[in-house]
Amino acid sequence: MNAPTMPPNLAPFLRSSRYIDADDPTVRARAAMLAAGAHDVQGVAEACFTFVRDEIRHSWDFRSNPVTCRASDVLKHGTGYCYAKSHLLAALLRANGIPAALCYQRLSVGDAGAPYCLHGLNAVHLPDHGWYRCDPRGNKPGVSALWAPPREVLAYPIREASECDLPELWAEPLPLVVDVLERYTDMAQVHANLPDVELWTGAARTATRG
Repeated sequence: MNAPTMPPNLAPFLRSSRYIDADDPTVRARAAMLAAGAHDVQGVAEACFTFVRDEIRHSWDFRSNPVTCRASDVLKHGTGYCYAKSHLLAALLRANGIPAALCYQRLSVGDAGAPYCLHGLNAVHLPDHGWYRCDPRGNKPGVSALWAPPREVLAYPIREASECDLPELWAEPLPLVVDVLERYTDMAQVHANLPDVELWTGAARTATRG
């Protein structure tokens, strides 16, 4: 499958980098395996999404260590928080020549109210739809994220005023997310210090809870 020519503004979302290491040999090999047999960009993207959603364990759901951040480490260990899983999906997509971004939501850690934290997900640029958000965090009872372009079926709806969809598309992880994932060595420590952004006057100010 030949990837279409990309407009220049999509170039940052195709690059390999320290955390989205799409040029890592193991990432490239897995990306090629997932692309095998797909007939178009959307088919490749869906295969990558489904693999990360279903085959990479969510650290907190499975109480699984080690804490991972770099895409190749997520693939190696088969586990990661939502942020790390989004890093791997972005790397697999970019390795297949498909533009991929990181996105964030601000959500309640519990059923409602404080404390709040960031939740990491992805956006993929599809030829027929443009940017399409998808959430590879992993399904469980009460959480069901699907691949259904152009309809978004994310893991979490926005339920209250202090929760929000942050509108930015990021080519690289937010520094406060990387800081938490690299500072703590146990998944329980990460859960106790989840990154957050503080909302005020319609804008977001970065901060880390913990």
